[in-house]
Amino acid sequence: MSNVVLPGFSDQKTSAVAYVLKGFPRLSEMFIASEIYRLEQAGLPLRLYVIKPVDEEKHHEVVDRIKAKPEYLPPASSVSAVSLLSWLKQNLSRFLPGLTRVFLRRPIGTTRAMLSALAQAIRARHSFWSPPRKVYLKEFLQATALADRLLRAKEVRHLHAHFGHGAATVTWLASKITGLPFSFTAHAKDIYCGMLNPAGLLKRKMEAATFVVTCTEANQQYLQQISNTKVHCLYHGLNADFRRLLTEQTEAPKRNGHLRVLSVGRLVPKKGFDILVDACVTLREQAVPFKTIIVGEQGEHESEIRQRITRHQLDGYVQLLGPVTQRELFAEYRRSSVFCLPCRVLENGDRDGIPNVLMEAMACGLPIVSTTVSGIPEIVSHGVNGLLVPPDDSVSLAEALLQIKRDPLLGQRLSREASRTVTENFNGETFANQLARLFTEAMQ
Repeated sequence: MSNVVLPGFSDQKTSAVAYVLKGFPRLSEMFIASEIYRLEQAGLPLRLYVIKPVDEEKHHEVVDRIKAKPEYLPPASSVSAVSLLSWLKQNLSRFLPGLTRVFLRRPIGTTRAMLSALAQAIRARHSFWSPPRKVYLKEFLQATALADRLLRAKEVRHLHAHFGHGAATVTWLASKITGLPFSFTAHAKDIYCGMLNPAGLLKRKMEAATFVVTCTEANQQYLQQISNTKVHCLYHGLNADFRRLLTEQTEAPKRNGHLRVLSVGRLVPKKGFDILVDACVTLREQAVPFKTIIVGEQGEHESEIRQRITRHQLDGYVQLLGPVTQRELFAEYRRSSVFCLPCRVLENGDRDGIPNVLMEAMACGLPIVSTTVSGIPEIVSHGVNGLLVPPDDSVSLAEALLQIKRDPLLGQRLSREASRTVTENFNGETFANQLARLFTEAMQ
């Protein structure tokens, strides 16, 4: 399905949506770049404002096809482990010109935003005797830098942030300054980890927003209990680059009959890669010929995973491949015989929604083995298009992988249904067009 150009936007240059992002472009946030590209294809004018400087050298191909060029806010150092006075000495000069301009043009809005930031800084103190949280001063100054740019971009009529913590806070404060309405997309960690939105901040932002978007029904139900603001569930769907690769695919490479397990994600605890390594011990004990490939960026769990691989003497069986391009990842999907992602919910609430790599693997016709957490059961139905096991259960995980290895007919059936599920229910263009209509209505 191709994008539908929205009425009123094919020749409309005076109304645009400002996307506010913490970082851009980022390899791990391909879904954001794909969404931006598809919105542009639907005829929606966009402006991109990025809070942090570029911090990655590589980017996905779709980024080069995006018309809007990102504007980066002044860099700001971390507020951790420094006094407020030291931080201001290092950073205030970068924000002072913009702060002065927006105060002269919007004194009431700027004062309102400053008081909201100060109130949140006090509410979010670690204890009654603790000083106000410095991070909200930083985000207020970033909001003034954003507002300074927005007041010069007359065509911007609506603001939208990705992720419900830092970017949404900066956008909320900029909305107070400029008077422009805003919305935000909530994902997973940003709504479930209380420390990211302490003292009722998430509810406060939801109440101020025109609407909220999220990527799973589980998230939608959770958020709707927090606020009466309308929450829309819009799945990401396959990203634009991956859709293109699928249409270009040739005959799949031949496999050698060994079980080739693929897993993809940043090396962080919520992905459950340590459980996958433990499951590989069982596969080896069962004398199953196999190879496990874990593709993903570095993270705080990497040392634990590597130690586990070494401790279990799995160096010849489990490989950490590191980050790859979308085209390289597509080739890995095509070489593999099963996709496994043993996600878990952490004690602080951090979790995945529906990992986009699940959709990619399913679109390639890989049988899926994953866990019964968060939004995963919304795309994977046990015994229909994949197998689901409890989180943190390496024995059940190994049994599911063995079941697919030993029952080729089961694997073929799961593969067919997986591909059909993504084709029929997770079309990225459809969801992008629905989001574009939400923006259209907000701007009217």
